[in-house]
Amino acid sequence: VATPPPSLSDAAPSRDPRSNVSFRLPTMGGKNSKPDASKVIDGKAIAAAIRGEIRDEVADLKAKYGKVPGLAVVIVGSRPDSATYVRMKRKACDEAGIVSFHKEMPDTSTEEEVLKVVADFNADPDCHGILVQLPLPKHMNEEKVLAAISLEKDVDGFHPLNIGKLSMKGHEPLFMPCTPKGCIVLLERSGVELKGKNAVVVGRSNIVGMPAALMLMKKDCTVTVVHSCTKNPERICREADIIVAAAGSAHMVKKNWIKKGAAIIDVGTNSVPDASKKAGYRLTGDVDYDEAIKVASKITPVPGGVGPMTIAMLMSNTLDSGKRAIAK
Repeated sequence: VATPPPSLSDAAPSRDPRSNVSFRLPTMGGKNSKPDASKVIDGKAIAAAIRGEIRDEVADLKAKYGKVPGLAVVIVGSRPDSATYVRMKRKACDEAGIVSFHKEMPDTSTEEEVLKVVADFNADPDCHGILVQLPLPKHMNEEKVLAAISLEKDVDGFHPLNIGKLSMKGHEPLFMPCTPKGCIVLLERSGVELKGKNAVVVGRSNIVGMPAALMLMKKDCTVTVVHSCTKNPERICREADIIVAAAGSAHMVKKNWIKKGAAIIDVGTNSVPDASKKAGYRLTGDVDYDEAIKVASKITPVPGGVGPMTIAMLMSNTLDSGKRAIAK
């Protein structure tokens, strides 16, 4: 029996899939060839439509109750990637009419100081969602800090009780994690049938792989998770009607892993060397896109697929939280 590729990691994709990068349709490689546009799931366009719907609902809340949802983002330290993501969240809040609270703390802050900030936002009636930007400095217990966020304000969807309800039949979490939720919405809005289908999730990270598998099961898919100890992952993937690739390994899922007509959601965002680019690298997914598009019925590009959906889902979760509190 063949052993799985050593690159099949259990970690989240190597670059934060929540990054909202500019969209450019990947080409199929030939000088004059063009991709089949009908197969491409345009995450940027779908996310823009959802954000427009959110903006309208926020305006309705304001007109009816004189209040709008509020989202608090806590960032500890000065990581450039975290700062970029926070700026994108604030911009998305402004566009949707959601109030944005922002607390920036030095990396020398104590865990107790961060917990105090979280407690203050928990108690603030104008704040309906709290997001602590990860990673936190090494001297802090991330699990403890995340667990301190009020269940009713856990718009990132990672509170143990939300994840627990996601895993239980007959129970619904208040919020679902944003990136895997975005994967499901992309499939649904692209007309991909889920009920009764065979779905394979490649990767078992806490951020994407495991919650994506749980969400697909709630949609009545038959789900298999491929991970670093899986034997013959290519054989398992070839049986899938739907593949969610979230292993963080560039071009790991090849054309011969995919059965004709399968729908592919590529969560991976990997940097690969490219001397033709000013930055010296380009972004690519976990799926060999140029080959996969020849057999897939639907496929997300990288960039421009899952990335834009994550912040859209964060805005959606914040709206849901705001509606529950404001319309009481």
